[in-house]
Amino acid sequence: MRETRVVVLGAGIIGAACARELTLAGYAVTVLERGGPAAATTAHGEGNVLVSDKGPGPELELARLSRRLWPEMLAAETGPAPAAAETIEWDPKGGIVVATTEDGARELARFAASQREAGIDAHPLDAAALAEAEPHLTRDVNAAVAYPEDAQVQPSGAAGALLAAALRNGAVLRTGCEVLGAAVTGGKITGVRTSLGLVEGDAFVNAAGPWAGGLSARLGAPVDVRPRRGEVLVTAPMPPTVFHKVYDADYVGAVGSGAGDLQTSAVVESTRAGTILLGSSRRRVGFDDRLRPEVLSVIAGKALRLFPDLAGVPVMRAYGGFRPYVPDHLPVIGPDPRLAGLWHAGGHEGAGIGLSVGTARLLADLFLGRESEIDPEPFRVDRPAVLGQAAGAHSVPQGEDR
Repeated sequence: MRETRVVVLGAGIIGAACARELTLAGYAVTVLERGGPAAATTAHGEGNVLVSDKGPGPELELARLSRRLWPEMLAAETGPAPAAAETIEWDPKGGIVVATTEDGARELARFAASQREAGIDAHPLDAAALAEAEPHLTRDVNAAVAYPEDAQVQPSGAAGALLAAALRNGAVLRTGCEVLGAAVTGGKITGVRTSLGLVEGDAFVNAAGPWAGGLSARLGAPVDVRPRRGEVLVTAPMPPTVFHKVYDADYVGAVGSGAGDLQTSAVVESTRAGTILLGSSRRRVGFDDRLRPEVLSVIAGKALRLFPDLAGVPVMRAYGGFRPYVPDHLPVIGPDPRLAGLWHAGGHEGAGIGLSVGTARLLADLFLGRESEIDPEPFRVDRPAVLGQAAGAHSVPQGEDR
């Protein structure tokens, strides 16, 4: 199968995971990246590997698959090398979701019950158990649910490990290589024109994250993937203060919202380095990358309501990034029926870190025509939410280089 050439477009964590999985399946893989590996959206993530924020349905099934695969991947790629494991910073610390209003408590109880029916470990915590788990958390809490399966990785480190595994298995990485268009013959993509020249292949995987919509349009088969901006505050290193990923129940609503205006919720978690990450925000502003003090102020205020002891703690830095947003909040995974040879792996919004290894496994299953552990149908490329606004924008000419 080495003669089958697959070109992965993008070296973020989704592209890296796909490259690893496809090399393991025996394909000859080349990864093209216009900047540096894991330097864009992946580098601006929090490293979430979550099941707690997903209701029953296809995305939760993908999250469960990914959660099972993460430890397997780590064992396979780090082995006895502790330095590699430290780089990835796998931390199965669990999550705690809290509600600070009576309405929020009722909704959290309903949501957690539906997740338990889907097989998720989601158990309520009483006041004493919550105080023991998070001693610095506010006591002004109406309900709390623990999710032991939630975990965290260091995003760039994890992406680097996935990409390094692909390279060890024979993949080739070309950086500083921007894709400008496609070479199409007889309705099949046979190459991509890049800033470094033509790159030929038998299949091409669009793993360009928030830029996947623009890239797909360049290739002549547009999908409706848009950027959605988010910001995070990072405190100075502190003594152990936050022991789980802790967030307010309204986070789930912000994730699922399609609104373009500012959506915020309190999300607080520590890192191995002792810093504390404070999030989160969501807003659709195109690729405007300016940090907005008013947004950061709202994030800080909501975090302080959960952890009052953080008052006066220095903020070391703030950063923002773009999530790949799809209107129906489901990733796009699989072949493009409009252009033979083109595949998509993207649209994960803020869940791409956690869902990366499951996405790569599902993509490889589809490449190989083997049965997958989960149903790929909900993630298909030709569903209305993905082709909605984009479907009529471009056609795919025959026998044309563009």
